[in-house]
Amino acid sequence: MPHRLTTERLALFGTLLATFGELHPACDHWAQGSKTASRKRLYGSTLVHADGSPAAPDSTRPTMTTSALGRRAVACHVASYTAVQLAATIGVTLAFGYRVTPAALLAGAAINAGTHAAIDRGAVLLWLAKKTKKTGYIEHCQAVRLDDDGNVTREVNGPGSAWMELDAALHRAIGIGAAAITTWLTTRPGAR
Repeated sequence: MPHRLTTERLALFGTLLATFGELHPACDHWAQGSKTASRKRLYGSTLVHADGSPAAPDSTRPTMTTSALGRRAVACHVASYTAVQLAATIGVTLAFGYRVTPAALLAGAAINAGTHAAIDRGAVLLWLAKKTKKTGYIEHCQAVRLDDDGNVTREVNGPGSAWMELDAALHRAIGIGAAAITTWLTTRPGAR
């Protein structure tokens, strides 16, 4: 018969893993705004306004680079993702009469948030794809879209693409580590 601590750890790990993994699509597709999703991979030094419109040299409105707009968009997405994840984790565990320690909760959220930001900006995902020889998969599995004029365009990283599949797989794999660390920090001797 398993030791009580082993059972507790496995139960908490499973709960956290399910919560982190199952919330990922909801946070990416429901909590994230359309503008945030379309801007989070913007890079460049062209000056734009906060709404993404090009800035004229004599603009009196505040401006930023397209890279800054991209970083701002990914920060907004990660903030909403983290808020939903924290609320759900606290809600689910408390509903079952369990309390995850604040330090453990924040550690798991930090792991998921930090890696989510890095992956969603795009450069880390592309670097990993090159290292693991997945760039052919990204190039092959793109989505076809129709623009407003009925012209066919292709999109490398939107819904229906290999990019999105690799993105989701990476987030879920990292969620395993975040759940394990959160579990260990909560259940280690002297944690409570």
